[in-house]
Amino acid sequence: MMNSIAETLGKTRPFYQETGKEEAVFTHAFHNQIPVLLKGPTGTGKSRFVEYMAAVLGRPLITVSCHEETSSTDLIGRYIVKGAETVWIDGPLVSAVKTGAILYLDEMAEARPDVIVAIHPLTDHRRQLYIDKLGETVCAGSDFMLVASFNPGYQRGYKELKPSTRQRFAGISFRYPDADTEKNILIRETGVDADVATRLVKIGGKIRNLRELGLAETASTRLLVDAARLIRSGLPKRLSVRTAIIEPLTDDDETIAALCDVADLMI
Repeated sequence: MMNSIAETLGKTRPFYQETGKEEAVFTHAFHNQIPVLLKGPTGTGKSRFVEYMAAVLGRPLITVSCHEETSSTDLIGRYIVKGAETVWIDGPLVSAVKTGAILYLDEMAEARPDVIVAIHPLTDHRRQLYIDKLGETVCAGSDFMLVASFNPGYQRGYKELKPSTRQRFAGISFRYPDADTEKNILIRETGVDADVATRLVKIGGKIRNLRELGLAETASTRLLVDAARLIRSGLPKRLSVRTAIIEPLTDDDETIAALCDVADLMI
């Protein structure tokens, strides 16, 4: 089952701070019918970027959060019993192909292998999907776009994509933004003042460089935004940092204490 399926069209364009040429690359890939793979660690803006680009291009967006139980049946569709009838229900992949939507497979590498097999015909010159249970082939129109994201070895325990799959996509790398950009993101997203934003960015940068602690994940921009929101709402600064940045990173009491000591000196 999918964690979430969201469809958007015509909504207010979400805020996104461009850090390179990713908007131009995505736009050209869309018009040239080339799938796009977004690579980078958690919390660097991949999902927000896809939402932003769907609004820019004026296309509906269908998002599927992949996990180890996500199967091709979940994406393509299934028969269900409805009253005295058995009816076919399109999955998000078929719906996206038929309606000319952008389909975003978040953390695609986490899905079962049959998902990769199912999407391959949509990622080359064929741009078609065979629905085995119906015996039908659905061809994608020019407005359909397949976008996927994955974390390419930034964190322990993440699966990798095979080269045969990766080479079917144009790639865009996402990294943590530079300090000035990240500061502007915090201010724009939360309304926090510049001094607090600067201090939060410094805390994030410090934690990212503490590799000796062996954290499975590090302080993402998303966590800094959460901390800024708590501070902006009136929660004490140090408690906000502990709650939104440090506690999500580890359950080890000694590591939490060490990170709190570091952060308390900076805010």
